[in-house]
Order: sequence, then C-alpha cells, then structure tokens
Amino acid sequence: MPIKPENRGRYPKNWREIRARILERAADRCETCRIPNGAYRNRETDAVTFNEMQAETWSTCDGARVTRIVLTVAHLNHTPEDCRPENLRALCQRCHLAYDQTHHQRNARTTRRAPKALADLFE
Repeated sequence: MPIKPENRGRYPKNWREIRARILERAADRCETCRIPNGAYRNRETDAVTFNEMQAETWSTCDGARVTRIVLTVAHLNHTPEDCRPENLRALCQRCHLAYDQTHHQRNARTTRRAPKALADLFE
C-alpha cells in the first residue's frame, strides 16, 4: 500500500532499506499465504502463475479477475514510526487488507462521525 503524502514524515529516512530487509526475510513471499511477489492470482480459482500470457488468457477467455501480486510491508501495531523487524510483516494486498480490516473500519467510522460531532458544537 502506498504511503499517503501526509504520513510520509512518520516513516524513517531509510524506509526503503528496511522494506527490502523485510522482503528478503520473507523470501519475497507473503508471510501469511506464501504467494510470491510478482505472480498473478486468478481471483476465481486462486490459481497462481508467473506467465503473463496465462494471466491474460484467464482474464480474456475465462472472464476471471486477475491480480498482480505486489508485496507490501504491514506495521502490525499500525504505527509507522515503529519499524522493529518483529513489528513488520511482508504481506500481499489481500492479506494486508484482511489484517487491517478492523483498523480501517474504526478509522472510517471516526471519519464519518467527525462532521456530525462538529455540527453538534454549533447547534
């Protein structure tokens, strides 16, 4: 997941090196589902390939949705400043979103409620 511009300052200057070490530790695979970085996943069958032509065939002929796997590095405690190796995990997009689901729901709820709380002040 890309770093939002407003959060960039929360990451250390050597974030790219830290990320590279985490991906190396994980052998360039998701540490949850073990899918390799750069592979294509057929979202209907969960089949995996590195062959771009095969992925194109799944998409064009079978109508399957195909995702290119890009590993991300998740902060397990959701704190970007905490870059200890034990707090970082290499995850594919699907596993990262699943891991962060509760955190995202909480943030979305707070974001939706913020304008209402401000309106309460002026009523």
